[in-house]
Parts: sequence; C-alpha cells; structure tokens
Amino acid sequence: MQGSVFFRALALVILAFGGVSAGFSVQAEPMTGIAMQGLPALDPARMSLPYANPEAPFGGRMRMGEPGRFDSLNPWILQGRPAQGISGYVTESLMLRSFDEPFSLYGLLAETIETDASRSWVAFTLRPEARFSDGSPVTVEDVIWSFETIGTAGGPRYQTAWKKVKSIRQTGPRSLRIDFTEPNRELALLMGLRPVLSKKQWQGHDFASETQMIPVGSGPYVVDKVDMGRSITLRRNPDWWGKDLPITRGLHHLDQLSWEYFGDQNVMFEAFKVGEIDLYREGSAVNWDSEYDFPALTAGRIVKEEIAHHQPSGIKGLVMNTRKPLFADWRVRQAMILAFNFEFVNKTLTGGREPRISSYFANSALAMPPGPATGKIAALLAPFAPDLLPGTLEGYALPVADGTAQNRRNMRAASKLLEEAGWTAGDDGVLKTAAGTPFRFEIVLQQGASESQAVVDIYVESLRRLGIFPKVTVVDDAQFQARKTDYDFDMTWMFVATSLAPGNEQYLYWGAQGADAPGSRNLMGMHDPAADAMIAALLDAQTPEDYTAAVQALDRVLTAGRYVIPIWYAPVARVAHSRDLHFPARVPLYGDWPGVTPDAWWHEAKK
Repeated sequence: MQGSVFFRALALVILAFGGVSAGFSVQAEPMTGIAMQGLPALDPARMSLPYANPEAPFGGRMRMGEPGRFDSLNPWILQGRPAQGISGYVTESLMLRSFDEPFSLYGLLAETIETDASRSWVAFTLRPEARFSDGSPVTVEDVIWSFETIGTAGGPRYQTAWKKVKSIRQTGPRSLRIDFTEPNRELALLMGLRPVLSKKQWQGHDFASETQMIPVGSGPYVVDKVDMGRSITLRRNPDWWGKDLPITRGLHHLDQLSWEYFGDQNVMFEAFKVGEIDLYREGSAVNWDSEYDFPALTAGRIVKEEIAHHQPSGIKGLVMNTRKPLFADWRVRQAMILAFNFEFVNKTLTGGREPRISSYFANSALAMPPGPATGKIAALLAPFAPDLLPGTLEGYALPVADGTAQNRRNMRAASKLLEEAGWTAGDDGVLKTAAGTPFRFEIVLQQGASESQAVVDIYVESLRRLGIFPKVTVVDDAQFQARKTDYDFDMTWMFVATSLAPGNEQYLYWGAQGADAPGSRNLMGMHDPAADAMIAALLDAQTPEDYTAAVQALDRVLTAGRYVIPIWYAPVARVAHSRDLHFPARVPLYGDWPGVTPDAWWHEAKK
C-alpha cells in the first residue's frame, strides 16, 4: 500500500475517534494499546471499557453450568479436558482485549507495547506493580519462560504462532522484544494475549503432561475449590494488583465464580430450575417459549433476557471427514447436503424461528456476497481458478427444500450426484459401488448433546430413502473429545465460532498444517492451497477493504468446499438468570453475553 493512502486512512481513523488517540502512534514508539486495523478506540490511562459499570457493587456469586466433565487444570496443553475459568480469571496476559471492538488490545501486565509499521517485531514493557497471587513480581523471565514453554509444549494454536517467532530476548529490567520470521500483522497482538505463568511454580514439573496442579496466576481470581470432574470454584483476590487500573474498572465485581459440570444438558436445566446454578443459556427457541414456566421464574426469582449480538454465525452442524475416502469426493458431500432437509428439520426442532447458517461468516459484513466473485475477491481467487470447486467463483448457495418430509426434488438431485460419483442403489435398496461395496459410515455424537442427536435422528431417516444406513455412535464426553482429537470419525458434530477479526487461528481451523496434526480444529481435514493463500492475504492486509475481501474470499472457499452440513444460528442470546445478577445496559459489539465473558456482571440483591 502506498504511504499516502496509509496516512489518509490513518487520518480518517483519528478523526473518527476524536480526541481519544493520545498515546497511539504509527511510529515505533511505546503505545498503550494496539488494534489489528487502525487505532484502538480508548485511552486506557483514563477510560474504562464502555460496557463495564465502575459503579457496580462488589460481592455475590455466579454459579454456571457446563456439560460433560473435566480432568485437567492445565488449559494450555492438548492432553485432557480443562476446567473452566483458569485461563480467563486466574492467569493473565500482557494485554487486555476489548469486546466492543473487532480486535483491539490494551495494556494489562504490560504498561506499553511497541512495534514497527510492518509489525515484524513487538516489544513490551511490564508494569512495575504487576504481581502473582503469591505476592511475587511478574518478571520478564516469567514472560519469556511462559512464551517459550507454551509455544513448544502447549496446544496446536500456541505452537502454530510460536513457529513464526525468530527470537525473544530481554531488553531491559522490565522489557522484552520478540522478532518474527515473516510478515504477519496479527502476531504482535497474539503475543499480547499469551498467558503469563509463574516460572518458579513450574520448576520440576513436566508442563506438557501436568494436569493436576493448580496454577499460580496474576489474575483477579484464585482457585478456591476443585472437585475434579464435577466442579471448580474461583474466589476474587482482594489483593489483585490490577484492581485500580482504569481499564479494569467495572470488571470482576463478583466475589465467587463457579462452574458445575453435568453429564446431560437436561439435567443441567433441571438444576437451574431448582436454583443449583444461577445462569442458563438456552439453545432452543422452542424450549425458550415452552419450558420456562417453572416456579422460580413465575415467582420472579429468575428473569429471561434476549440479548442481540453482532457476531458472525460461525459454522455449526455435521462435518464430513475428507481424510476418509468416502467423503473425499465433493459430489458425495453435496449429496449429503442435499439430503439434509433443513426446512423440515428447522420447523420440527425450532418452529422455523432460527435462520440457517449460510456461510462461515454469515450475519456479518465479512460474509461472502451472493453471486459471482468480483473485484478484489475475484482477483485473490484467480490464481487458483483451475482447482476451485464449482460455485467458488460462480457463487454457491445451500439448497432449499420445499419444507415437506419427502424433500423429493433435492433427493433426486442427491441421487444423481451419487450416481455420478459411482454409487447406485442395488436390488436390496442399499447404495453400493459397482463392486458391491455399500455406502456405510459412522456418525459420532456426544452423550447428552440433545440438539445434535435430535438433528441426526431426522437426518438418518432421510438418508435411508437414498439407500444409506449410517451407524450412529453416542460416546461419553472424554471419548468424544479423544475421537475428535484423533480424527477417528466419518461424520461428527462441529461448532467453530468465528469472529469479526479472523486471524492466525484460521490456519488451525482450515489450514493445511491442521489437516494431519492431532488436535486441530480442522475436523474436515481440508488441505486447500487457496484457503491457505486467503488466510495469508487477510493477515497481510493493510486496509480494511483488503482485509474484508480476503475474508470473503476465504468464506467462498470454505462454503463451496461443502465440508459441513450447517444448521441454524441464534441472532440473539437467550439467557435466563437469577434476578440478582445484572449486566450493563451497554451491550458490546461481541454482545453474546455471557458467551463472551461474565467479567462485567455483578450481583445486587433486589429488596
């Protein structure tokens, strides 16, 4: 991008933010915040987050529910399923994210951040007052050890970013610098979000396998009680070093946060109805209308809230594993999508109230526009045109059924595609190859996941009419996680949340490097050079327009790849909670409370 264009764009951003840009600069000098595009909106030396309430009282508790079980207190490694709360409240990172901006960070453990215009390096200076909960100072040595350890022994998302770090070194008593191996505008922000642990606590422990030790952190809460697998309770630390920072005012006012684990979603809802947990997020529009007539709600002890949000839909539904030869053919995957009678399923399970997920970034400006690719999007995809699947350039839309159970038109189209791919129904009604091999696959689901099981029950009946008789296997939480980690499934349930600021995590979700590495989010096993190129383009984008075009191009590659049979999304968060719990009137951009965070909630008993 030409320098004049850059500075004109920068001037527009500064004008848009008025006088709050003090402390920010495009030069390589210390700043108090950083944004993926443009400048942060706040001056953190004077301002709290716009969705926080500094006047809220302290005290009270929030008891939340979680499905399944946990067996680890180390959320940074691949082994085990970690307990909730530790990474968000017990430990901290150098920077704090604002959920009212697409992707902006403000100094937390770090007093300042510094980088160059190309973001080929980043430097941080720690706050002198930063302390762990045991009273010891947070040092540069702790930061460097944490980054190196988590980057090499942590989960795939940490290792992926760490491979792009050329060097990390201390540059002063409270400062360090990280140099990168390649241009990547997001890496500076990702380093700001890496957890900082106490090096002293971990001496003599194998980080990659230690799952039972309670981490010492610098965050606003400490672990109070753990009943392994069943519950974890955090207690607010009254001596938290960061309680007086302007940017944290209005956050962390609850004295206690706890998560109770339940083997079944229905059991969790029953626990909420009798007051064993304080908050419940309802995933079913039908249940929201029909199941909330229990005594605590009718008596006013429980209130219902519908909270609008502006997040992309993400992708949710049944994912096909293309590592398996059966689903390697896009025609077979399209046939599976055609056989899924969304209109009938949606009407049956949600009363037709929820819109369908039409792409990976639906419900946002990042979603691919309908029709043929044009302009910058077409230019980005042009080098890959010979290998792109049908619909990527021309335009792709999910099939629409007539709403009846038979779905005849789409079933005929599915049969035709299957026949083109070498599958025909035999005299016994079973779909087979010419050699007699039947079309068989396994759908793996999690025990207690009522939504996915209800969807699959209807879908299986549709598949039978094509001569396909899948095996449905329901496993407990631990087995479900293990089978996904090892890609030991043909089809399974998938949900990947996408944000308004997609970045390096997209490599982990859809990139070639995640196609074979265990534990990635690339459950479909896609290995598409076009997807990798679009991710690289969005990471290198210098303007919002270039960034949006790259994400929309990626959306086309993903959606036309026909990897997932998507269901619906909720345009509002449906949350029922104790009447004594409150959240601010200002709902942030990522307003999916409390799916984002209960940080800004507080407890105030009604008289």
